[in-house]
Amino acid sequence: MVEPVSLNAVRDDTLWAVVANMGRTTRVAEIFPSRVAAQADKDWREQQVRAYAGFLKTARQPMPNYTIRPIKRAELPRSWRPLPALGFLHGKFI
Repeated sequence: MVEPVSLNAVRDDTLWAVVANMGRTTRVAEIFPSRVAAQADKDWREQQVRAYAGFLKTARQPMPNYTIRPIKRAELPRSWRPLPALGFLHGKFI
C-alpha cells in the first residue's frame, strides 16, 4: 500500500540560500531555515561589500552580487562550506 506524503515533510527539505554571484561564478554563500534569516544575512553581506567598495575598485575585483533563492539540501555539494562575507578579498571566492 502507498502511504500519502505530507506536505510538511516536503517543505522541511527546502532551505533558503544566500547566493553570491561574481562574474560568471555562482556560489551558495550560506543557507537558512527561513527566508527572514536569509534576508538578514544578505543585507549584512551587501553592507560589508559597500564598506569595501573602494578597495575592490582599486584592486580591480568585481563586486559580488547577493540573491536569495530556495534550495534543497540535496542540491548542496558534499564539500560545501559557508562563504565568509569578505572571503573574496583573499581570492578565496571559490
